[in-house]
Amino acid sequence: MRSFRKSLSYFVHAALVAATIGAFAASAAAQDNGAPEVSAAVQHDTLHSLRGTMPRPDDFFKDAGHGHPVHPLPWIDGAGSPEDGALQGFAFGSPGAPVLGSGVDGVGTGFSGPQGSFTVNSEPPDTVGAVGATQYMQVVNTGLAVFDKATKAVVYGPVPTSTLWQGFGGQCETSNDGDAVVVYDKAAGRWIVSQFAVTTTPYLQCVAVSQTSNATGAWNRYAFSYGTVFPDYPKMGVWPDGYYETFNMFTGTFQGAKLCVYDRAKMLAGAAATQQCFQLSSSYGGVLPADLDGATAPPAGSPNYHLNFTAGQLNLWKFHVDWTTPSNTTLTGPTAIPVASFSAACSGGACIPQAGTSQKLDSLADRLMFRNAYRNFGDHEALVVNHSVSAGGSGSPRKRPSGVRWYEIRSPGTTPLVFQQSTFAPDSSFRWMGSIAQDKQGNMALGYSVSSSGINPAIRYTGRLATDAANTMQAESSIIEGTGSQSGHTRWGDYSAMTVDPADDCTFWFTSEYLQSSGDFIWSTRIASFKFPTCQ
Repeated sequence: MRSFRKSLSYFVHAALVAATIGAFAASAAAQDNGAPEVSAAVQHDTLHSLRGTMPRPDDFFKDAGHGHPVHPLPWIDGAGSPEDGALQGFAFGSPGAPVLGSGVDGVGTGFSGPQGSFTVNSEPPDTVGAVGATQYMQVVNTGLAVFDKATKAVVYGPVPTSTLWQGFGGQCETSNDGDAVVVYDKAAGRWIVSQFAVTTTPYLQCVAVSQTSNATGAWNRYAFSYGTVFPDYPKMGVWPDGYYETFNMFTGTFQGAKLCVYDRAKMLAGAAATQQCFQLSSSYGGVLPADLDGATAPPAGSPNYHLNFTAGQLNLWKFHVDWTTPSNTTLTGPTAIPVASFSAACSGGACIPQAGTSQKLDSLADRLMFRNAYRNFGDHEALVVNHSVSAGGSGSPRKRPSGVRWYEIRSPGTTPLVFQQSTFAPDSSFRWMGSIAQDKQGNMALGYSVSSSGINPAIRYTGRLATDAANTMQAESSIIEGTGSQSGHTRWGDYSAMTVDPADDCTFWFTSEYLQSSGDFIWSTRIASFKFPTCQ
């Protein structure tokens, strides 16, 4: 996430907020979105060993730090400032909160590993990670590392994310522009990492798929082109028929979300692959694809379920791909799913306070937070997702504490409905930048950042047993309490990641940002795991 990328990102960030206003007025009836755009990867090859690859010496975290202030944001919620209609009243759920395991610092200030040390050169970190069979892979803005899952010891890294495309040629190799995402294909035992290359046109999405469950081994590599339209804020989800990736597209103005799918079968085999995409109107942005958790696949032929939110509702699209006959590929939606009233945290902008400084942090409350986690329980399908809202009281959302609004959506393939929802805000501190998932029993874990004028930004979590009273989370637990506050820039996190261990389908892994000391461009990240004692 270099200076060039950040400037565009902030412009799109503001444009997304404006887009939600138009979307609220749009028709909620499901509709066909026409024929897909079909294009082949402009390049593909194989990296025979990531462990044996030396990073480019001219791109080893040597750039000076880059960051930009958030542009002023328009109102997100339509008319008025509605009070929260789902604020948990704080009787906490039953005892039995997830038990915290060992934690370790991830890539950030002072981090080092077999390949050297990491220097923060961009802000925010865009912290994301995923857990596999024996490893945990973390990717921050421009760097990655691989950890042994049992010991949490780093076994590879830190290296620039572009090391995955060393020898590939072109922008994927020579640019290291950030906005990377990592997910794990549990059915195939493969890692997928994507990062955009946007230093020049054509703008590319660089996608790598590991050949085994060992992230330090061989990878199949691809580059997909988006021409001269900037593909910002990419987010990925794994599905049996493809790897789905969404973008917020930008030229001189916001063009709307672009929903794409890559040919999973071809990419697993290292063969030539295509993508199929639908471009939504500028009324819709910040769309997340469903990302499959658990060992049970969706029902045969199920489309991938995409979500975003607008005032008072979630919007759901069904993306069904046909690789044999692309003309049969369909995107239907959006279907409106009414939810309890809310106002976006900080009116979608920056108002999160920190101890010891007047510098406020960005809520990024104009979009759903990664991931849109899907699970098939056999007797029902469920999606869980979250975003940041004003927690309570009346008046301007910029003056209210923020909380995390979470949802469980059931029956996405038929008549989607909110099975349960609530806003977690147990006190006057600000909570935001969440990520949520369910284990195999339907228990949930929700991780997030916490800050106030009296505390430095911290990483905490809550959870609920499937047997707890609906719409409730349990008492809050701490992963790590920050000992510093950020100065100089508003942007925080951009996202975090809660994933579920495929080995036991019980253990949650969460990664996010914090600071060990106050300042600018000195962020750290933390990786922690925990599980409910009842999940075996």
